[in-house]
Amino acid sequence: MVVERLPKSQVEMTIDVPAETVDATFDRVLNRLTSKAKIEGFRPGKAPRALVEARLGQSALRDEVVEVLVPDAVRQALTDQSINPIDNPDVQILELERGKPAKLKATVSVMPEVKLADATKLSVDAPKLEVTEEMLERRLAELREPLAEITPVERAIEPGDVVVMDIEVTVDGKVVESESRQATEGEVKEGVLLPELLAVLPGAKVDEERTAAVKFPDDNSNPALAGKDATIKLTVRGVKEKKVPQLDDDLAKQLSDGKQETAETFRDAQRADLNEQARAMEKLAHEQAVVKALVDGSEVEIPHALEDRELTAQLEALERRLNRQGLRLDRYLEYLGKSIDQWVEEARPEASARLKVDLVLDAFAKGEGIEPSEEEVDGFLAEQATADEELKDHVDELKGSESARQYFASRLRRRRVLDRLMELAGAVPSAKT
Repeated sequence: MVVERLPKSQVEMTIDVPAETVDATFDRVLNRLTSKAKIEGFRPGKAPRALVEARLGQSALRDEVVEVLVPDAVRQALTDQSINPIDNPDVQILELERGKPAKLKATVSVMPEVKLADATKLSVDAPKLEVTEEMLERRLAELREPLAEITPVERAIEPGDVVVMDIEVTVDGKVVESESRQATEGEVKEGVLLPELLAVLPGAKVDEERTAAVKFPDDNSNPALAGKDATIKLTVRGVKEKKVPQLDDDLAKQLSDGKQETAETFRDAQRADLNEQARAMEKLAHEQAVVKALVDGSEVEIPHALEDRELTAQLEALERRLNRQGLRLDRYLEYLGKSIDQWVEEARPEASARLKVDLVLDAFAKGEGIEPSEEEVDGFLAEQATADEELKDHVDELKGSESARQYFASRLRRRRVLDRLMELAGAVPSAKT
């Protein structure tokens, strides 16, 4: 057997099958066909083999032999060479006839080899996030907002008001009933209403109409709006003023459940919490930067077959998500104006990038010998599940679930990979002595 490595993580095998194996396969196939043959003048299965072979024809007999011989020969060759394919082999029959050795050529895609970058030589600047007074004031406003008083007023709309309005959404001249609303409330505030609506509402009074042209993103959850140009007509039915209470000592006690006695200590506590969140975000951003540097510095060719497998899984997940919403995949793609092939090709670059990250981190884990034991997985599973309100009463059940164990094992493994990578990159002090 000759084995040759090809580009894009493909392997080509030239397989020789002994003549005795070929002849044995011909005999086995012919015996099977004879036992089932119905030929006039003979009882079923009793016709002579020579007659059955003549009736069948050499071409048809050879096709039957191919169906039996090729899969077995290729399977054995893969086992002998310890090759784990990720797609079905593409097989060419170079030679196959009775009394002679057969020769096959099989090409398969395999998991790609990864040439890892040296993690100790990665150059990444640690990000620094500063908590500003503006951020603190925004946090304090968010905490006070649920206690705001909302009062109807007779005046034009101002930013921050709550507006009662009728909404009519039109796409291609047709009203989208699922998105149209009557007497619905919306706050004239960034992050609540679309920017296009925020631009036209201020200054409007009760019973006045405002219209805005909106371009919806391709990933909008409603297929009728995904990627579409729409017109939104708003009819004002009421205006309410929203007054957020000022932060004083009494409010500080209320918001902190009595933990803070004064407005000033409450502010300090919130500032400390924001600083803690900032440090966590810095750590996450630094990890992401180090991973990116490792991936960018590593070399790996992603096989087309591996991309196809990832995209198939992604498409199936999308279909399940749409089905839960009562939608069909074909209708969703129709709304987007795309075929499945177009969707796949547009999603391919992102899928390839995601696969490269996974392959590089997996190679790093193998190189560092990072593989949690069963006991470590049990401990991690119990720790994570206990901290989750929905899972804490199902720890034993999760431990008995193979899929759950694989999920938590994967999370623990990735966590340890990141910790070791940050250590080697000089981002954290080494734990080794």
